[in-house]
Amino acid sequence: MKTWLITGCSTGLGRSLAKAVLDAGFNAVVTARDARSLDDLVAPYPDTAMAVSLDVTDRAQVDAAVASTEKRFGGIDVLVNNAGYGYRAAVEEGEEQAVVTLFDTNLFGPVSMIKAALPAMRARRSGTIVNVSSIAARRAMPGSGYYAATKFALEGMSDALRRELAPLGIRVMVVEPGPFRTDFAGRSLTQSATVIDDYAQTAGLRRKENDKSDGTQKGDPRRAAETLIQLLAGPDLPFRLLLGSEAVSMVRQEISGQLDEIDAWKDVSLGTDFPDSE
Repeated sequence: MKTWLITGCSTGLGRSLAKAVLDAGFNAVVTARDARSLDDLVAPYPDTAMAVSLDVTDRAQVDAAVASTEKRFGGIDVLVNNAGYGYRAAVEEGEEQAVVTLFDTNLFGPVSMIKAALPAMRARRSGTIVNVSSIAARRAMPGSGYYAATKFALEGMSDALRRELAPLGIRVMVVEPGPFRTDFAGRSLTQSATVIDDYAQTAGLRRKENDKSDGTQKGDPRRAAETLIQLLAGPDLPFRLLLGSEAVSMVRQEISGQLDEIDAWKDVSLGTDFPDSE
């Protein structure tokens, strides 16, 4: 039986995934900053579920969560780095400490989890690491520059990681959800206290008080969770998995635009090589 360790299970996709994993009969260590918020989730599964308090920015808690999982269930087969949150601000409005905390959670938290879980995975020559990213890693919208930066960085790290781990029998996948009906655009979304009027028609339109998308998103977290379980049970994984119709549409448009730009400026790019030897 596979054992999953999932971060960020108090709400949203993490909670939906944890429930689906447990319903499927797998072991699951589910985490949140306050494990008491998970009591109702784990209570029906006394033999296969364990709730652990975990702040992914605290390396001691990270190590303890991994050790507890290995002690209770013998090892981690699937690590899902889902914990994270959004931050809205124009780049100029971004507050230094808030941005540092954002990176600590969205990027360095997953790095800590991976480094804690990898020794045992390497010893077994098996395991899967799933890093939950965002379509913001493909296109950074006004007001989401810092959040997008954390996800661009997460995907860059993951791309190198998969190439390092593939020869060792360990798989790495990045999940890129579009808009899903979770708390991400509601309670979990933070923003700068600083507001600069010049950005009212760009970043300002996406501040919490102006964003009316919460509760209307097309993405169903339950269906996403079930899809992930089915996919991870198979032998082949994509490196990047888009979730939701809006994600597919947006990324297709973004990639098409990037290809057009490459072609439009190709001669300038090629002109920077050394001239061919005569």
